Amino acid sequence: MTRCGVGVVEAGAFRRLSFIHVDVVRSDPHESQDLRLLRIYNGLCAKLDEFSPDAVSIERVFAQSNRNTVLGTAQAAGLAMLAAAQRTIPVALHTPTEAKLAITGNGQAEKIQVERMVTRILNLNTLPKPADAADALALAICHALRPSGALQGGEREQHLTPAQRQWAEATRKASHVRGVRRGM
Repeated sequence: MTRCGVGVVEAGAFRRLSFIHVDVVRSDPHESQDLRLLRIYNGLCAKLDEFSPDAVSIERVFAQSNRNTVLGTAQAAGLAMLAAAQRTIPVALHTPTEAKLAITGNGQAEKIQVERMVTRILNLNTLPKPADAADALALAICHALRPSGALQGGEREQHLTPAQRQWAEATRKASHVRGVRRGM
């Protein structure tokens, strides 16, 4: 709850990506949780108003052993969804694994590999810092590389490249497996 990365990229013709902006919205760890959430929300609203994106890509929260990290990520994601919804900006949710796969070709890539590829893809001179900034750019790149209509996980098969078809199929299989596991 101290940092929330914000990355803005522009997807041009032939999915050529251009770096626009990266920043981290911060809150004071000595403030109460409600005020920290308000500071992050206000910061996200200011960024949305400044850049008026066509879509907002947010990290899909996944279960991990650190409950505090999951809770903080979920709260920040909810704030971003609310801020986008208030501006009628579509929201896309991507897991860290999806972002790693889109950026590096490996869903299990190390953080430094993702940071280096983000730097390379966007022709940056230095690695985005802190890690939250690189993560935000990775999510933006991940979404920008998805086919049109990929909001909230939807796919339009006729627009997919062979690699994207493979990704979409793997995602469908993983979703099916998760659905089966929930049913047990």
